[in-house]
Amino acid sequence: MIHTATQLLAWTSIAVVAILAIAGEVLIARAMHTVGDLDAIMARSGLRGASAAVISSPVFLLGILCMALNFFAMLYTLSRVDLSLAMPGVASFTYVGNAIAARIFLKENVDRRRWIAVSCVCVGVFLLTK
Repeated sequence: MIHTATQLLAWTSIAVVAILAIAGEVLIARAMHTVGDLDAIMARSGLRGASAAVISSPVFLLGILCMALNFFAMLYTLSRVDLSLAMPGVASFTYVGNAIAARIFLKENVDRRRWIAVSCVCVGVFLLTK
């Protein structure tokens, strides 16, 4: 019974880290698409203008918040879960989640080759858990 509870805690914390990473990365990508070409902004307004354009984006700030929460969730996870399980687990969930989120929320074209790569990562993580 305790072993099952420990596994549940491990996989739940790994999933939380991955979800926060995916949310942060998608939000930051969305914000940067909205802000536009930073080189063009810098040519018009300099570094301050480009920085202001990025920092004034609420979507960017929400993405930064998710990434900060991700960092602390990762610290918690590493205090409870072996590194050899936590990092591949987080990486695979994040890799799969980013592909799905990019397709759904950012309308990116995720081709067959990327889905095959995602599948290979998942198989590798599955082998690590055995």
